[in-house]
Amino acid sequence: MQSTRLTKLLNFLESEPNDPFVLYALATEYNSANDFEKAFEYYLKLVAEHPDYVGTYYHLGKLYEKTGKTEEGIKIYQKGMLAAKNKRDMHAFSELQGAYNSAAGLDYEDD
Repeated sequence: MQSTRLTKLLNFLESEPNDPFVLYALATEYNSANDFEKAFEYYLKLVAEHPDYVGTYYHLGKLYEKTGKTEEGIKIYQKGMLAAKNKRDMHAFSELQGAYNSAAGLDYEDD
């Protein structure tokens, strides 16, 4: 059974099939429900069709990591950092860089 929120989002998608926020919300909803196949579908659609929708990259990278595909996550973080830099979104760039560093084993902590 689909959640009410998911049903509403799917209805929004029917009327606005290219709205990046609706696609993002659906990906996030499916990710929260552990339907990783559907989450990947919507996140990847966003990256392909709305590459400047910077918030996608962080969550897609984390989903790759969660599903054991860390190398793919690292690549997505890199693409996201470039997209954030191009948009001059330094906050998003910083978050993506932190996720990239963590995934790549580059976290530096004082001992």
